[in-house]
Amino acid sequence: MRVDFVGMVVVLACVVGLAWCGEKDGWVELIGEGMKGWRKPTADWMNVGEAVKDPQNEKKIATKPGQGILVNGPKGRTRNLFSVLEHGDVEAHIEFMVPKGSNSGIYFMGRYEVQVLDSWGVKKPKHGDCGGIYQRWDNKRKPPGFEGHPPRVNASKAPGEWQSFDVVFKAPRFDKDGKKIANAVFIKVVHNGQIVHENVEVTGPTRAAAYRDEKPKGPLMFQGDHGPVAYRNIRIRHVEPE
Repeated sequence: MRVDFVGMVVVLACVVGLAWCGEKDGWVELIGEGMKGWRKPTADWMNVGEAVKDPQNEKKIATKPGQGILVNGPKGRTRNLFSVLEHGDVEAHIEFMVPKGSNSGIYFMGRYEVQVLDSWGVKKPKHGDCGGIYQRWDNKRKPPGFEGHPPRVNASKAPGEWQSFDVVFKAPRFDKDGKKIANAVFIKVVHNGQIVHENVEVTGPTRAAAYRDEKPKGPLMFQGDHGPVAYRNIRIRHVEPE
């Protein structure tokens, strides 16, 4: 796989006020000052300097002022958050923290979800566990859920600990008339240093996606309405699969 720097992405990053503007192996940091770089309305999402498991309540997050960590509000439930920057083929590094029992998700292109969940101690993870590629959904089918992909292993850390995803994602392909000719593919998903997926196709948007269609590009979406969650060190770069 060849990784190339794309100048236009960096120009866009500068325009929307992302944290870093310039070339650094092609990576663009998505957390900058305040909530710049994120589509409005950002609702209760806030940019803070510290986020830890609340010592008074293991199901909540305690924060301190500052910059660099996104938290979905004091109640831990708000609307989903979308990046201004849109991506196609992409490599992403994302760090996250969930307290006990909490739930979120990262949607590539706003459509294809890698699950974020407190899955600590789960012996046989399913598609809905942390690191899973969430199932698709069609009420006309029996059963309506289909094509979910569980992680190969449960790489989850204990609730309240910071974790990481490193993802290489290939966007769907379209012909000159806009007809899809190839599905989106999670080329690799690494959870806390362990490979949990390789070359997994997704035939369409997963359940709870922001969009039901498919496009060459789309924003990153972070689910904010399922429980407290914190994200940091969100960075992406363009890739060109061989």
